[in-house]
Amino acid sequence: MQVITGPAEVLPSNLYTKVASYRHQVFVERLGWALHTENGMESDQFDRPDTVYVVAQDDQGHVSGCARLLPTTRPYLLGEVFPHLLNGLAQPCSPDVWELSRFAAVDLNDHAKTPGQFSSSGARKLLEESVACAVSHGAKRLITVSPIGVERLLSRSGFHAHRAGPPMVIDGHLIFACWIDLD
Repeated sequence: MQVITGPAEVLPSNLYTKVASYRHQVFVERLGWALHTENGMESDQFDRPDTVYVVAQDDQGHVSGCARLLPTTRPYLLGEVFPHLLNGLAQPCSPDVWELSRFAAVDLNDHAKTPGQFSSSGARKLLEESVACAVSHGAKRLITVSPIGVERLLSRSGFHAHRAGPPMVIDGHLIFACWIDLD
């Protein structure tokens, strides 16, 4: 697996197009999330030129995983769309805290249907690369809004993580906000 990291403004445009298509296939087609899509691509208001992406590709250049990193000093998904997941806590707003969102590690070309997006070795590697990328941008903590399955991935990967509030069912999906402390 090859991992590419960087702000949207420095990613090749064809790679961002591949990521948006991958996100549509994973989040909309496979998981059934009700997200804004256009021409088979998923993106939202948090996909900005300063958004940092972590992208995993296989040897043929197909996207096999992605993650989005946003500083909490600018608008971000949890703070703008899901603040209720913080259970009344103040929304993070610090250069030391970054949000991890749109995390997926599914090989869409694997017709054997290997383990899901939170249990594969590729998911663990993508998480480790995402954390390393966030740290390189000054993050000391991550906050994420995620499906509950991310807890297993974090635990298996050895990260110190804890819920920011109780999980909630939103649009038929059990999600929660989670703190990840970075050492």
